[in-house]
Parts: sequence; structure tokens; C-alpha cells
Amino acid sequence: MGEGILLGPLVLFAAVMTLTPGPNVVLVTASGANFGFRRTIPQMLGITAGFGGMVVATGLGLAGVVHAEPRLHALLKYAGAAYLAYLAWRIARADAGSSVSARTRPIGPGEAALFTWMNPKAWVSALGALAAYTTVGGNVLWETSVIAAVLATACLISCVIWAGFGAVIGRFLANPRARLAFNWSMAGLLMLSLAPIFWR
Repeated sequence: MGEGILLGPLVLFAAVMTLTPGPNVVLVTASGANFGFRRTIPQMLGITAGFGGMVVATGLGLAGVVHAEPRLHALLKYAGAAYLAYLAWRIARADAGSSVSARTRPIGPGEAALFTWMNPKAWVSALGALAAYTTVGGNVLWETSVIAAVLATACLISCVIWAGFGAVIGRFLANPRARLAFNWSMAGLLMLSLAPIFWR
């Protein structure tokens, strides 16, 4: 399919990186539990589009720009951490048993796409795939497009699975205290996912 791209290993890489728990998984699981599968669909599409766009932009040179400008890298790192912390707060506040519930809503596609660009695991996945599966002297645009398509497809499948799982969990969270505990747990996991941002 691709000029030198090992599609089988790429698909396996994409499955492992997108199906395993990370910020995106936490986000769609929490949304599925609190708002249901159908209302989480725009969020899933936003995450998928954001991730695919990130892979393409990274493959076409964005990674080099960020690497060459340390101040830009630091700005993105701390802005990303602040945005993920904000989303963790929104997850924690999505309590159906409180007065806030009437004002809460699922995170929309635009916010979800931005969230993906702030997600350290997404960057690791994009950079890892591009480093491992592009070829020296290959067609950069073609190879980047193939990798982006495979990763985005795997991302969407992962979102569907985890949002569905969250929707099933949501049926057992009719008790406001149970839902509150679940939401705070999801928010805590999202905050924990910020740790890699500050390891370097």
C-alpha cells in the first residue's frame, strides 16, 4: 500500500497506542458515562480529526519547528497542561445529581481536537509512528498520509469502544454519589496523565 511502509506493524502500533488508557480514553469514557454514547459522537470525531491533523502536521515539519524553538516548546507544554487541567475540572463537575448538571455539556468537537493537540500521548504516538514507519528517500506526503489515516482510524475505533464502555458504566451510576466518585476518579486519572509533560 505504501512505498516501503510496513502496514501490518503500523496497524499493530496504532492499535496498542490508541486502545490503551490515556487522556483521550479517559475523556470519552467519562463523557459516555455522563452524557451517553450519542452525545459523545461529536467529541469522538473531534479527537479523531485533531489526531489525524497532528500526524500530518508533524510529518510535514511541525515537529522540527517546535524542536528548534525551545520557548515555543515550553509554551505548548504548559498551555497543554493548563488545558488538560481545565478539562479534568469539567469532568469532575459533570455531576448529574447537582445543580450544575443543567449547564454541563459534553466537550464539543473543536475542544476535543484542541485537547488532542495538548495530549502528550498523542504526540508520542505521532512522533513514534513517523520515526518508525517512514522510509529514507520515500514520498513524505504519501507516507505521512498513510500513517495519519491508520492512526486516525485506530483512534476512532478506540473512541467508539471506550465511549460505549462509558455509556454502559453510566447505567450503573444512577446514584449521585457513585457518579460523583466516578467523575472525580476520571478527573484524577486525567491529571495523572499530565505527569509525562513534566518529566523532561
